[in-house]
Amino acid sequence: MRRTQTPIAAPSPQLKPALTLDQWESKAPLSQSQTKNVNAVKNACESRRLPAKFSAEAEEISRPSTPVNKQLALNTASPRPGTPPLKNPHPLHPSQPITTPQLFHDWFALIDKSISHSQEAHFRAHLASVSSHLNTCDSLLEQVQAIDDDVLNMTEDWKGVEEGGQSLQGACERMLEERDRLIQVTDALEERLEYFQELEIATRMLNYPGDSLVLQTDFLLMVERVDVCIEFLQAHREYKDSQVYLLRFHQCMTRAMTLIKIHFVGALKALQSEIQKRLSDKSISSTTVNLLLYSKFQTASNQLAPLLLELERRALAHPDDLQSLLTECHTAYFTCRKALVSGRLAEEIKGLDPARSEVVELTQAGCSYLKQLCVDEFSLYRRFFDSGEDKLYRYLETLCDYLYDDLRPRILHEPKLTVLCQVCTVIQALMILDVSTDYGDEYDEVEPSPSQTYRSRYSRMDSLPITPSLRELKEAQTPLLEAPHQTQPPPPTSRYNLNLRHLHIANLLESVLQDAQTRLFFKAQAVIQSEIRYYAPKDVDLDYPGKLKAFRDSRTANNLNVIEKGEGAGLGPLSRLPSLSKQSTWYPTLQKTHWVLSQLQDFVKPTIFEDMAHEAISLCRESLISAAELLPAKGSGDVADGGLFLIRHLLILKELTSALGLETITVQRGRAVDFSIVTDTLGSLLSSNGILGGYGGTAGGGGAFRAPKVVENAADAKLDLDAALKKACDDTISHFVSSVTSSLRQVISTTTPLPPSKSTTATASTALAKAQQVHSEFMASLPAEIKTWIEKLKLYLDSEDDARTIGVLVSVMHGRIVDVYEEFKTACDVTGGAGLEGVLSNSEIWGWLRKVSE
Repeated sequence: MRRTQTPIAAPSPQLKPALTLDQWESKAPLSQSQTKNVNAVKNACESRRLPAKFSAEAEEISRPSTPVNKQLALNTASPRPGTPPLKNPHPLHPSQPITTPQLFHDWFALIDKSISHSQEAHFRAHLASVSSHLNTCDSLLEQVQAIDDDVLNMTEDWKGVEEGGQSLQGACERMLEERDRLIQVTDALEERLEYFQELEIATRMLNYPGDSLVLQTDFLLMVERVDVCIEFLQAHREYKDSQVYLLRFHQCMTRAMTLIKIHFVGALKALQSEIQKRLSDKSISSTTVNLLLYSKFQTASNQLAPLLLELERRALAHPDDLQSLLTECHTAYFTCRKALVSGRLAEEIKGLDPARSEVVELTQAGCSYLKQLCVDEFSLYRRFFDSGEDKLYRYLETLCDYLYDDLRPRILHEPKLTVLCQVCTVIQALMILDVSTDYGDEYDEVEPSPSQTYRSRYSRMDSLPITPSLRELKEAQTPLLEAPHQTQPPPPTSRYNLNLRHLHIANLLESVLQDAQTRLFFKAQAVIQSEIRYYAPKDVDLDYPGKLKAFRDSRTANNLNVIEKGEGAGLGPLSRLPSLSKQSTWYPTLQKTHWVLSQLQDFVKPTIFEDMAHEAISLCRESLISAAELLPAKGSGDVADGGLFLIRHLLILKELTSALGLETITVQRGRAVDFSIVTDTLGSLLSSNGILGGYGGTAGGGGAFRAPKVVENAADAKLDLDAALKKACDDTISHFVSSVTSSLRQVISTTTPLPPSKSTTATASTALAKAQQVHSEFMASLPAEIKTWIEKLKLYLDSEDDARTIGVLVSVMHGRIVDVYEEFKTACDVTGGAGLEGVLSNSEIWGWLRKVSE
């Protein structure tokens, strides 16, 4: 296709003004890179070369030389003479010599024409080159147009192919999806059919003859697959014939578990027969006996434990069908063990000589041996079973009965309270050791049980879910079937329920401890009744204050504080009483109360101990009151000694009550008990009855007192003790105040007010003189009386806490004396005694009494 020439447009009537070069440069400036590119294009255009096919022709075109020069060149080219002429002469050369003018003119015309032609040759060459370029460009345009048409055709063809390919792809994808769906359906059908096909495999294996079937590697794998099939069919009862297959699978499971039971019972009987045959030899050593009774069974457990573990799991999942088989295995095991152990146990118990040995020694040796035997039996049982804890403890109780049948009568007929306490101590020590010892963990550290080894040997099975599918189970079982040295495959660890972790020996010793505690309780009651309630005091028991003076003199002579612990004193709160160092000065019933309660506090239940403590304290209080009444007649003969004796012992009894926590004071072993509340309680008791009156909080300096908390179940005993203590203090203070203020009270009682009309000067003078004499004698004798009474108080109440008690009693005594003194002054004022000399005011008498008491 040739390029068409563009027609020249006609000149417009109005030409637009042309832009100058400077204007063009200013309006359209070029960047440095643009200027560089323009120069490169310019240089390329200037040095444009012709195509290769035209370059050869251009080289041949040249301006022809003139004839003269050509001739000269010819003449000079061959300077040698005799050179032959050129074979192809130039066309402008004359073929014949010019002889005529006409020939010359012809030759000259030819030269002239050649010169003209040679001058226009480059124009013609350029025109031919341009024409050739145009023809080439036209050819290129035709080829481009053909290529453009081919590209358009190819684009249309590509679009058609693309549309066809997309439709083909969609069809292929639909076919692939259909294929995948069909494969999934096929796999699902195949997977579900595997559960039904497994019945034939299980039935064929269970029909295998011989007793070694349960020991084959794939036996338990088959049992696991049957279990999975049962779970699947129970969850999909809508499948055809699912009930029939489920029933047959249950039959296969029952048959497999029955084979395990038969094999286990047979193995136990064979083992029992072999061991009994060896034990019949009288010369056998104890080490050999132990090896036969335990090592033989431990070796057998490595083979039997995995089978029993499967039976336990299935019995837990299907108790109606398989629990009876597991029970038969338990019964066979315990029967075998009892037949082997009972003979040796009876010999060991007989060797302890239960009829002649001491009860404490028999308890310690027998219970220690039973504990070790129970630990061994428990450890051996754990190697076989992970369930049946109740049956195990019943079996261990039957072993303990061999000792209890001899020990129980000895305990129930033991007359000594201390021996019974020692028996309880031995049993409780064994029970405490049981609480602090983990037999299961200790056993696992020494040697893991076969069931644990059986579960931990195969790690791949642990990755299965709780309810794996049959296909997953088969994939996990495949490596186990390929490993001949692994004889038993495990089920998933997460499906186990371990119940036997600890041996609670306390459950086995509880019956003996209850017997000892019962006997201890009744014996303690007998001691309380005979030696506290019905105690008959001797003369030496009522030697007060002689005992106190002798104790004070001996302590002063030795210059030390002798701490005397009573019989059976232990480490409990009762051993930390402040007055325990003076126990030798206690009344015997108080000593016996402290001893009995210190014996019982660790061996009797808290509720029973609390009731017994209240009973003992109440009876002790009554015995102390009786002794205080007898003391003036059989002792020193002073009534004040009886009151102070009672106050002293009631305060100690109060300390005892506080130490036992009967006043809601929390007492724990190893912690100090605050006995200061006893003194505070005494102050509270005295102030609540009005004994302190208004003086205790002001002039008396008694301060504020705390009232003790009352426990409802101990209210009666506590209130009785508080009332007795309050009455003893009141009577003692009243007796002393009455003795020192008897003269003042006589004046008060004999003084009567006289009417103003009948009063005389002589009567007033006589009454005044008598009152003055009584007042002077009272003021003179009172300091010595008070000091004597305080010294006696210090003798009976001699401790740091008792010093506070003395302060409380002295303060109350001051208040009583002040009351009588105020009544005396009032009586003197009535009789006209305004001129009485030496009378003190209320504040002065309080200050004088405190000074005298110092």
